[in-house]
Amino acid sequence: MIARDPPLPLAQAQARLLALAPEISVEHRDITQALGYFLAEPLAARRDQPAAPLSAMDGFGMRATDLPGPWRIIGESAAGHPFAGTVGTGEAVRISTGAVLPGGADMILLKEDSAAKNDTLLLDGTAPDPTERHIRPRAMDFGEGDVILPAGWRIDAATTGLAIAAGHDRVAVRRKLRVTVIDSGDELAGSGTVRAWHQIPASNGPMLAALAARLPVETTRIGPVPDRIDALIAAFEAALDADVIVTSGGASIGDHDLIRPALAKMGIEPDFWRVAIKPGKPLLIAQRGAQVILGLPGNPAAAYVTGFLFLLPLLRAALGATRVLPVPVMVPLATPMARGGGRMEFLRGVWDGTGVTLDRLQDSGALSPLARANALVVRPAGADAVPAGTPVTVYLTALD
Repeated sequence: MIARDPPLPLAQAQARLLALAPEISVEHRDITQALGYFLAEPLAARRDQPAAPLSAMDGFGMRATDLPGPWRIIGESAAGHPFAGTVGTGEAVRISTGAVLPGGADMILLKEDSAAKNDTLLLDGTAPDPTERHIRPRAMDFGEGDVILPAGWRIDAATTGLAIAAGHDRVAVRRKLRVTVIDSGDELAGSGTVRAWHQIPASNGPMLAALAARLPVETTRIGPVPDRIDALIAAFEAALDADVIVTSGGASIGDHDLIRPALAKMGIEPDFWRVAIKPGKPLLIAQRGAQVILGLPGNPAAAYVTGFLFLLPLLRAALGATRVLPVPVMVPLATPMARGGGRMEFLRGVWDGTGVTLDRLQDSGALSPLARANALVVRPAGADAVPAGTPVTVYLTALD
């Protein structure tokens, strides 16, 4: 039985999940409406940038062979208003930053290194070395046909500017993912309902929906769903059009943990169940056609940690991201870390730019340390106690 299978190591469980990522169709979106999406195709430049040699400074354009001058000033080249003629021997053109370098010119003499009187220009400082130092050559940034971004690159503010500069108004991306989040448990009370003393607000569903909202998704919430197999089956059936279903609670083996029995009644067997991490051991992965079902634990810290380590990577993979797993960094401990247990642990902590401080409360049912934290500190299984100042592996949760 699956319940008796040993928990999978984290990397193996992530690989098994990512292999199930659904294939999502490609659409073309206005680049200004594609923030946060991932390129579905490599992006090639449709023009040179710059399209002609430009001045990087204010000064004068001339021939380097005419040094040390003097020169006769014959006109001006301003940004958006290039000089119409060419520069001949002994001639110079006033030029501003970003303006097109006139034909015949191959040097920019800085304004502060020159002295101009009427139409005569003299060297009054140091000539550029090398002489082309202040010139931005044609296609310095990119040339027409150059692949400027690979498929899978996430579109951010700088990417938006680059795509537009390269001649693209629209880009190919995967359509928004449809994600359904199901909260389950008799102890949960939905927003706006009257709670009995023995109930708690259903906070995991909104938390997981907020986590998924970092990415291009359309999220639907169902629940809280009572601890009845028929109610859970109805919830799953209501989410037939979702690309991903993520549940919170009911994924363990207690008498009231009914996610697996409900799926079994629907003829769905988990791909795997249980991962060797803490918090987050009872984690279930299943598939219904192309739809992926991700069953997360009910304890809030466990739901968040597994959402960070499994839900977000799954969504990134389906959306075509190049990097799907969170990237670890090494940072020093600001506080000591006690000896580890039998599973890899993810401790909530705060990274302040110099060190990471572990929260004193690490219970998987506690939300306050999770809200305070901006880092998950990895404590390997069976790790010895380590003193403050020791570099440790950390995942910064504020990053995507």
